[in-house]
Amino acid sequence: MKFAREGIVATAVPAVAALVLGPMLGEAVFIGLALVALAVLLFFRDPERVIPSDPSALVSPADGRVIAVEENGKPHRFAAETTTRISIFMSPLDVHINRIPTAGTVEQIEHKPGRFAAAYRADASEINESNSLLLRTPGGVPIVVVQIAGWLARRIICHVRPQARVSRGERFGLIMFGSRLDVFLPPQVRPAVRVGDRVRAGASVIALAAVEGGGDESRKA
Repeated sequence: MKFAREGIVATAVPAVAALVLGPMLGEAVFIGLALVALAVLLFFRDPERVIPSDPSALVSPADGRVIAVEENGKPHRFAAETTTRISIFMSPLDVHINRIPTAGTVEQIEHKPGRFAAAYRADASEINESNSLLLRTPGGVPIVVVQIAGWLARRIICHVRPQARVSRGERFGLIMFGSRLDVFLPPQVRPAVRVGDRVRAGASVIALAAVEGGGDESRKA
């Protein structure tokens, strides 16, 4: 099992505390802190995923549960034509590595400070801290991916930069603890999930479109 590098420091804090405080305060303290270190480490797990081979498929950017599929709604500010929104809620128990839904170019990235309300709230995308990416597929289709911090989260991590060329299923960041990912789609991209569906980043198909060069052959990543 792989783990995200950001988890090294986060796991080291309770692990070192267990080693230092355990001998002084007793076995119960040692075991408690050791379990905390294990839980933190598991949060940063980074499993391999088999990327679907269908070139028309957009994959989920996150593990979790679909909490909204809103068509003909308010578009994202990056692209006026993105009128369909799919929201995926990640609990603290889900894998939190975020992946690119479709191949293309990162045209724009914007980090927006905000609150840390519960990520499953309908207005979380408006009021919470977030990080938005505008992807442009080789066929010119705009796809917007938004990382949204939740009430336990205090840090959004994004590794890609503007003008970067990205592949479908490629890792691009993570959000600390409970959080949410929104994907905004134009009308020609059809949602392939419903509210309540469980999805896995890089492996689950969340939408379908005639996207030129939208994916790669089935592979592990």
